[in-house]
Amino acid sequence: MGWARGDVTAAVGLGAAGYRSVMSRAMEQILDAIQSGASGDDIANLPIPESYRAAFVKRDEAAMFEGIESWDKDPRKSLHVDEVATPELAPDEVYIAVMASSINFNTVWTSIFEPLPTFGFLDRMARESEYGARHARDEHVVGSDASGVVLRVGAAVRNWKPGDRVTVQCNYVDDQDPSGHNDSMLAASQKIWGFETNFGALADLSVVKANQLMPKPTHLSWEEAAVNGLCSATSYRMLVSDNGARMKQGDGVLIWGATGGIGGYAVQYVLNGGGTPIGVVSSPERAEILNRMGCEAVIDRKAADYQFWADEHTQDESEWRRFGKDIRNLNNGEDVDIVFEHPGRSTMGASVFAAKRGGTIVTCAATSGYMVEFDNRHFWMKLKQLVSSHFANYAESWAANKLLCVGKIQPLLTDTYTLDQVGAASLAVHHNKAEGKLGVLCLAPGEGQGIDDPERRAEIGEDKITVFRG
Repeated sequence: MGWARGDVTAAVGLGAAGYRSVMSRAMEQILDAIQSGASGDDIANLPIPESYRAAFVKRDEAAMFEGIESWDKDPRKSLHVDEVATPELAPDEVYIAVMASSINFNTVWTSIFEPLPTFGFLDRMARESEYGARHARDEHVVGSDASGVVLRVGAAVRNWKPGDRVTVQCNYVDDQDPSGHNDSMLAASQKIWGFETNFGALADLSVVKANQLMPKPTHLSWEEAAVNGLCSATSYRMLVSDNGARMKQGDGVLIWGATGGIGGYAVQYVLNGGGTPIGVVSSPERAEILNRMGCEAVIDRKAADYQFWADEHTQDESEWRRFGKDIRNLNNGEDVDIVFEHPGRSTMGASVFAAKRGGTIVTCAATSGYMVEFDNRHFWMKLKQLVSSHFANYAESWAANKLLCVGKIQPLLTDTYTLDQVGAASLAVHHNKAEGKLGVLCLAPGEGQGIDDPERRAEIGEDKITVFRG
C-alpha cells in the first residue's frame, strides 16, 4: 500500500491512527513488533518491505537553485518525502527501522546543492564495487543521525542481531582499506553516511554498515538518542581526542555558536573535562541556555556588535583586539588556550588572534564561507597551531557515545519534527533559527517513546536531559 505526500500532513494531526494510515502493511508490522517488545527472533522473521518512506533530493533537480543566493535557497522545494525502493543488503550491513533522526548542516548542503550536488559522490561510489553501485540512484536519501532497531543482518555481521536498539555513527569506511587502519577518518575511502552515501537516516528504514552501530542510551527517548551521533562525536574529536586540541583540565576554550549543534556539545565536554568554556551566542535567550548548562562566561556577539570585517575584503584588527579584551575579562585576564572554530570566513581572523601564544585553533567547518583569511604574523610569531578536524573515527565515536550512555553528556534536542516536515526543519537550520539539534520522528509515532531505563533517567535528572527544551 503506497501513500501520497499530501496524506502525511493530514495524518499528523490524527495521531497514531492517522499515522498508520499512510504506512505500508510491512512497516506497520515492524512498528507493532518494536512497540510490543517482540523478541529478536520474531523481528528477524518479519518481512522487509520492497519500498519505504524516505526524504530525498532528485538528480534531475540539481540545478533548480542556479542563480539564487544561498540564503534564498529553500530546502522545502528540494526535499521530497515519498516511497523509495529498498536496496539489497550487503554481507557487512544491517537493515534498521529508523525510529528517529535529526537535521545536520550536511542535510542543508545537500538540499541546496552546495557547494556541489551530492550525486557526484554517489556516482563515484558506483565505480568502487558491486555493492557501491546500489548508491548511484536518481534519488539521494539523506540524513546522518539515527536511532532505531536492527531488523536484519548481513551474512558477515557478528556482533549485532535483530531486535538490538542502536544509534548510528556516520563514519562510512571500507575496513579493508589500509589507509584507515590507524585513524579511519584518514582513509581514502572515508565518507559521511547519508551525505556522501545513499540510504541515509531521514527515512523509516535504512541500510548501514555494522561497524556504524553503537548501543542506544537506555534512558533516552528515540528522538533524544537520535540527535547526538554526528555532532557529539565531532566535538569530542575536536577537543578531547589526540587528533584534536588535546584539551586538559583548566583550559580556557572559546566556543563559537555555543548553543548550536556542535557548540552545545563542546560546552559540555569542556565543563566535563575541567575546563572553562567561553560561549559566543547571538541573543540573551541563547545566553540563558548556556547559563542553565553551567557555562557562566558568555559573550553576546550581537549585543557587542563586533565588526570583524570593515568591508568585504578588509578585516579590522581593532575589533579583534576589542574581542580579545572581552574574552580576557571572562577568563581570569588570560587569552584562551583553545578556540573551537567552525563559522569559517567571518570569524577565522578573530579566532587566530584570540588564541594565546602557543594556543590551538581547531576547525571543522566553514558555515560562513570556505575562503578564510587571517594575519599570519599573529599566527607564526606566537607559535599557534591550526588543527583541522572532521567528524570522528570509530574509537572516538564510541567514547562519545559512552559518555551519553552514562549521562555525562546530554542531548541537545530543542524541537521535534515529523518526517514530512523535514524541509521546514532544514530551512530552520539553514537560517540559524534553531538552537541545539532538531529531531525528526521517522517510524516513531510520537515523542517520549523508547525509554528503557526510567530509573537512570531519574538519577541523571529530567532538567539536565531536557536543558535545551527550556
